[in-house]
Amino acid sequence: MTDPATLPSSDLVDLLAAICDIESVSGDEAALADAVEALLGDQPHLEVHRDGDAVVARTTLGRDRRVVLAGHLDTVPLTDPPNLPTRLAGEGDDRELWGRGTVDMKAGVAVMLALAVELGRPGAAPVADLTYVFYDHEEVEESKSGLKRLARNRPDLLAGDFAVLGEPTSADIEGGCQGTIRVDVTTRGVAAHSARSWRGENAIHGAAPILTLLSGYEAVQVEVDGLLYREGLNAVGIRGGIAGNVVPDACTVTVNYRFAPSRTLAEAEQHLRELFDGYEVVVTDASPAARPGLDDPLAAEFVAAVLDRTGGAPKPKYGWTDVARFAELGIPAVNFGPGDALLAHADDERVRVAELGVCRDALRAWLVGA
Repeated sequence: MTDPATLPSSDLVDLLAAICDIESVSGDEAALADAVEALLGDQPHLEVHRDGDAVVARTTLGRDRRVVLAGHLDTVPLTDPPNLPTRLAGEGDDRELWGRGTVDMKAGVAVMLALAVELGRPGAAPVADLTYVFYDHEEVEESKSGLKRLARNRPDLLAGDFAVLGEPTSADIEGGCQGTIRVDVTTRGVAAHSARSWRGENAIHGAAPILTLLSGYEAVQVEVDGLLYREGLNAVGIRGGIAGNVVPDACTVTVNYRFAPSRTLAEAEQHLRELFDGYEVVVTDASPAARPGLDDPLAAEFVAAVLDRTGGAPKPKYGWTDVARFAELGIPAVNFGPGDALLAHADDERVRVAELGVCRDALRAWLVGA
């Protein structure tokens, strides 16, 4: 294991490899949090705070605005055999670092750690005060979220005028995020011996109309603040039956709805209840969407500065990220980080080394007003 006192900070690839090689599957982030705390605690221009396995570092330069840079420390479980330690492959601009967490989202964390060490030193003063938030428990159920815990325990540490979440976007700017809601849709029947099935009512058969509705559902595309979001409604689980010789009296289909930020969470739930009218519908998990917010002055300034270096145009975020949690706190936020989101959680997870420098340089230029 890497000694937390000696995390490298001068080379982005070495830094990313070091933090990836400290395993931090959700619930086991302590060692990496210790390493991050030790690195940031050695920087005289930062004040450092710890809440559980979340680490927050802040500059106090007296600026009239504050920018929050945030990323989660945890990963999904390793593969079997493990996709760690990391390995570097390729040459030149085609180099890639392979291993768990390289995309989701330790590449973004490495960029932010490098900036935290650099910005605020003499000769590298940012135009805004900066808050760096490295938190735990993002890859698990919402109730365990380290960012949610921070918002509850120390909301003052999350205060800011604008936030950048270093989620993988292939160095593009992705605005807002989809909301997500999961519900259990249950049919009821009458149990009976399968040899005398006419005496019962098969609840699994009764779920057929639910599956037909889902298979025929056409995902809509919704434009929000100039970005086009695509919704989705899918069965993600089904369970029913207690034995191979019993007609089941209950069947539950778990449905996940990914909705555009044009809907509130309450509106998304109402939509599902209308679709599955006549069935038992129980919400099991839900997180709101976030509008892009790119018309916010700081967001517009960020977009202009970054696109001046990277080109392209802002895109919608497909999936849920903690920009929604910042939005709930009244802080406009965007997603911007290295790594292809399609490789997140994949067995062959890997990040292009060139994207690390692109994201670091774009953020640095914006933050120092270059």
